[in-house]
Amino acid sequence: MTTDPTLFWEDRYSHSSQLFSGNPNPLLVREVTGLPPGNALDLGCGEGGDAIWLAGQGWRVTGVDISMTALRRAADHAERAGVGGLVAWERHELGKTFPGGRYELVSAQFLQSPVALDQDGVLRRAVEAVAPGGTLLMVMHGGWPSWMTDGPEFEFPTLDGVLAALAVPDWTVVTVEAVEQDSVSPEGVAGTRVDLVWRLRNTA
Repeated sequence: MTTDPTLFWEDRYSHSSQLFSGNPNPLLVREVTGLPPGNALDLGCGEGGDAIWLAGQGWRVTGVDISMTALRRAADHAERAGVGGLVAWERHELGKTFPGGRYELVSAQFLQSPVALDQDGVLRRAVEAVAPGGTLLMVMHGGWPSWMTDGPEFEFPTLDGVLAALAVPDWTVVTVEAVEQDSVSPEGVAGTRVDLVWRLRNTA
């Protein structure tokens, strides 16, 4: 397996015509529904499921990913969904480059990688990108699914550990939660997984 992040993710996307379902993350939908639309930044947008859903709710979205293949698919999906004019797509290797501007919503959904990713550095940049009064929403896997009994070694985050890394004691913590969800293996084995949710508002 290559350890170069760009090559790794391009290889993953190139091995299937569509890597993800195209549906938005239900935890993003849960946390964002009811927020007044504004400008949103979707970090690690993949094939665009979350960004397209946000655009459908009236947000103007900047979707960011390391893979040009993913971004091309996302742009095509957005056009077919009728929201192409509401989403801008940018390629960044987060940790090295980061989109400019400040946003009413910064979303990082499952921004986890088996190859090099300066996650703490990216999260600090994400904090800086949240406009006054805006929201930072992050969701990460908290461990391997129950059906994966021999997963490779990987350091999963903790609720308190990420809060400490963000270093935003004056922000309002809206949600910090571990959520158990159904999970089915590629072979159809039913199980569960735990996802971690952080939603914070810039009220400093």
